[in-house]
Amino acid sequence: MKPFRLYNTLTRDYTEIHTPRVRIYMCGMTVQDSPHMGHVRTFLMGDMLRRALEFLGYEVLYVQNFTDIDDKIIQRARDEQLDWRQIADRYIQEYHQVRARMNFLPPYAEPRAALHIEEILALTRRLLDLGIAYSTPDGVFFSVDKFPSYGKLSGKKLDDLVAGARVEPSPHKRNPLDFALWKARKEGEPYWYAPFGEGRPGWHIECSAMSTHYLGQPFEIHAGGTDLIFPHHENEIAQSEAAHEHPFAQAWFHVEMMQLKGEKMSKSTGLFFRALDVLEQYPAPAVRLYLLQHHYRTPMDYTREGLEGATRAYGRLVRFLQAIPDFEGHHVTLLPDWMERFEEALRDDLNTPQAVGTMFALLNESYSRRQEGASLAREALTLQTMMQTLGITLPQDTGLSRLSEELLELLIHVRGELRKVRAFELADHIRDELGKRGIALEDTPEGTRWTWKQGA
Repeated sequence: MKPFRLYNTLTRDYTEIHTPRVRIYMCGMTVQDSPHMGHVRTFLMGDMLRRALEFLGYEVLYVQNFTDIDDKIIQRARDEQLDWRQIADRYIQEYHQVRARMNFLPPYAEPRAALHIEEILALTRRLLDLGIAYSTPDGVFFSVDKFPSYGKLSGKKLDDLVAGARVEPSPHKRNPLDFALWKARKEGEPYWYAPFGEGRPGWHIECSAMSTHYLGQPFEIHAGGTDLIFPHHENEIAQSEAAHEHPFAQAWFHVEMMQLKGEKMSKSTGLFFRALDVLEQYPAPAVRLYLLQHHYRTPMDYTREGLEGATRAYGRLVRFLQAIPDFEGHHVTLLPDWMERFEEALRDDLNTPQAVGTMFALLNESYSRRQEGASLAREALTLQTMMQTLGITLPQDTGLSRLSEELLELLIHVRGELRKVRAFELADHIRDELGKRGIALEDTPEGTRWTWKQGA
């Protein structure tokens, strides 16, 4: 088996995965608000990494956490006069809705930080015993001076990090970059009992404790967004490797940010689209296709035009497959040359744009061969296999197996002509009948556009 090649943020070079079993830890949401499209991109790429590895023959153990105790969650609970656990539960449930609709595979484990306090306490105690952490009235802090390779993930020197960092304020810290492992109890905040004082965990130690609990140390791949490289992932490396004296993760997989008008999509800037709102407007498989058209290491701009284009492209796939006579259950084999191109794209640093391009190149060739009257069972099976590998599902029941692409365009044209002569009742009847078959029409100044309705 050829190895899978992945860009490793830590080494700034490509790492080949040779082990048959791959353990992946994905840093999940801090659940103080709804998941937005930036989250969706990151977690889709994690899901796609897992799917690609499994498709290529690896056994994958995939863990994705929730940060359910955090300053922002506590503040949101205060603002709404609710218990912090109610806030966390609300947005975890909303994420699960998004996960189901986007067809993310459920992880092997989905730990919540507040349910792993015992592991967090044990790791904190070990760092204290080793003299790498120290206690203060504000809590327990990690001493970055005791970890000589601090900064190796971000590639920055300590002085540069101090100058550019947003550090946790405390008059008791020995170094501005020292970070909290355990935060001392404050009035009105949740807390747990600990040998070093009542309080709650810091953000970074939560992921170190949860990842090693489920995956051991070292494990193969640690994943997350590029916004987590510093300080979160840098601090995870420091505390984990200082405690256990061997590497934390062998490779670091970072997904670039989604942007809106050139700015990072995030809750802090207010520039974001709530994931469930987008999934009400566009079919989830088309949203998935839209995101996969961009390489995970390239920043991408969120645009309505891109989503509409992906929706139309998804429609072409669906119409082609539903127009081919039933080929499943027959002695039909995949097209090896096309599958090799597809597999090589995925094997080469998860090149989903190239994989998607291969799929549509096959689709275009198949349309040409259909006009010649060729049997396309092998093409259809190969396309379906590619779609399944990419996690792109077919609509459950659109009725388009009985409608050709040409007929659909003709119906839309006829409806437009009826509207011109003010025969609105008949025009609306066409719109409604198409709606029953999962096709939504939108009248714009540039003409009528159609999309798959959500749930179709």
